[in-house]
Amino acid sequence: MTTASDYTQLTGEYTIDPAHSRLGFVARHAMVTKVRGAFNEFEGTARVDGENPANSSAALAIAANSIDTRNPDRDAHLRSNDFLAMEEYPEITFRSTEITWTEQDTFEVTGDLTIKGVTRSVTVPLSFEGQATDPFGNSRIGFEGSTTINRKDFGITWNAALETGGVLVSDKIVLEFELSAIKQN
Repeated sequence: MTTASDYTQLTGEYTIDPAHSRLGFVARHAMVTKVRGAFNEFEGTARVDGENPANSSAALAIAANSIDTRNPDRDAHLRSNDFLAMEEYPEITFRSTEITWTEQDTFEVTGDLTIKGVTRSVTVPLSFEGQATDPFGNSRIGFEGSTTINRKDFGITWNAALETGGVLVSDKIVLEFELSAIKQN
């Protein structure tokens, strides 16, 4: 069982390790299946205050052109003006505004998510997955979580009607976070 005092040892500055982290998403496709994808290029930092998690903070910067759904044609369409308009908006960002310890190993991270030039507040429940020292002597912490957003809230409105009813792409998108961060001090 984790207690507040156990988090004091985690206090410090962290850098997200992209080689051991995943920023993914899931969207319904043609109303019958799900398409999963990820962003392959991102960087992020976190400041953890183990004594008072409310003083903690986190930030992410994601390269929009690194979107990867394992289908080059679909990825090109997602990079276009129909979706992410990555030439005009090359970066997706998240900056925390509030972190709340909600349960034993669960935190709610609320912050400003900016996609395609539109900023909205989102809350991501994250579970603390633990702390370990890797074989290279790095102190690592891990968090996992997900949240659902409506892509139309960010100006991503393209869609196609299906002959059988419904639309090609769901409005609701699940954002998935699997984060490993390395302590810097």
